[in-house]
Amino acid sequence: MLLRAIVIVCASAAPADAQEFFTLKGHGGPVMDIAVSRDGQIATASFDNAVGLWADGVPTWFDGHAAAVNVVTFWDAATLISGGDDYKVRLWSEQAGNVVLGEHEAKVMGLDVSREVGLAASASWDGTVGLWPIPTGDAPMFLRGHKLGVNDVAFSDDGLTIYSASTDGTIRVWDTQTGEQTQLLADHGFGVNELLLNEADGWLAYGAVDGGTRIIDLASGTEIEDFTLDRRPILALAYDPIAQQLAVGDGDGYIMVIDTAEMRISRDFRATQNGPVWALAFSPDGANIHASGIEDIVYSWPVATIGEYDPMAGTEQSFLRDPETMDNGERQFKRKCSICHTLTEGSARRAGPSLHNLFGRPAGALGDYSYSETLNRSDIVWSDDTIDALFALGPDHYIPGTKMPMQRIVKQEDRTDLINYLRRVGTPREN
Repeated sequence: MLLRAIVIVCASAAPADAQEFFTLKGHGGPVMDIAVSRDGQIATASFDNAVGLWADGVPTWFDGHAAAVNVVTFWDAATLISGGDDYKVRLWSEQAGNVVLGEHEAKVMGLDVSREVGLAASASWDGTVGLWPIPTGDAPMFLRGHKLGVNDVAFSDDGLTIYSASTDGTIRVWDTQTGEQTQLLADHGFGVNELLLNEADGWLAYGAVDGGTRIIDLASGTEIEDFTLDRRPILALAYDPIAQQLAVGDGDGYIMVIDTAEMRISRDFRATQNGPVWALAFSPDGANIHASGIEDIVYSWPVATIGEYDPMAGTEQSFLRDPETMDNGERQFKRKCSICHTLTEGSARRAGPSLHNLFGRPAGALGDYSYSETLNRSDIVWSDDTIDALFALGPDHYIPGTKMPMQRIVKQEDRTDLINYLRRVGTPREN
């Protein structure tokens, strides 16, 4: 079983329908997605390669993705489905553990499920929509027609139709039984990131790269309202059917709340001090809105008092510091390494292992981090020369099969300054 519960003391930890402010802390990187079950459970997907399932502020961790997890959703109260930068779609449960439903040819950016037809759907940057039968066993179906990557998917209530949004700017409609495209619903002109389907009221909302936030007629694609503001891109949508309110999160750190009964903006506020709003979700009763951004924390505000609390990212994030305040070695570390690695003892649920006391350490040697098989079998010992080669060639060339993201540091001076910084800060001093 790839499940392990870790007790974390959370600031103001509260149940999902508590109608009070609370936070969920424990991830080791930015929280990329939030899902809420019908009974109020919260699940999170993170840059730290993990999925978290929260109960009274305490997470159960689902570890198995080999890269950042971009999206998570509930199949039922005991089962989660996730997709990530490792191209995998995974199913998690206490009974089954970690099951790989299948794999795309590029990262997975969106998910939805339909229990009515027994399918999970995934949106991938390989340009396809994947349809995965649950229970597993039958072969998946891939819907092809988008010219560029697919960012989001949404099932109709009966599961017989699915809507997809793509970087190619289109929203397409598909028959889930035949796999055939039945309609080109919209062609925005800029990439569409997010979909929100409201079949009961006959509309679909979408958010786009250029900041477009529009509500269109579900049958014809005709525009009903345009709520575009001068902020971009749109990264998150969430809907509360009880109060008929649509929440929109953008790259500039704002949350806009739209009253869809009157088709007007009811609230618009800065939710983060720095960086984007990656994910939004309402509690089942609509009392709270959960949000995440560049921090490794989920914030939950009571909707009735939204905007009265301090914005997210109230604590300084090292990778957002002014570059002019750092020497070049520290600047390289903050830009290339700090979001995944610590320089202190313990890997702290980060996407990468701790770099504390790195020099002279064999690759794959820390017991608190799950390495790729490539590094587990490696004979690399970290030194000035091996670290220099890692960034000169890029991890994908120096250690093919590593989980480390593809990146290079081209200039020799920058690599040397980074190595000196790692040695100076990450090596314990002798008494």
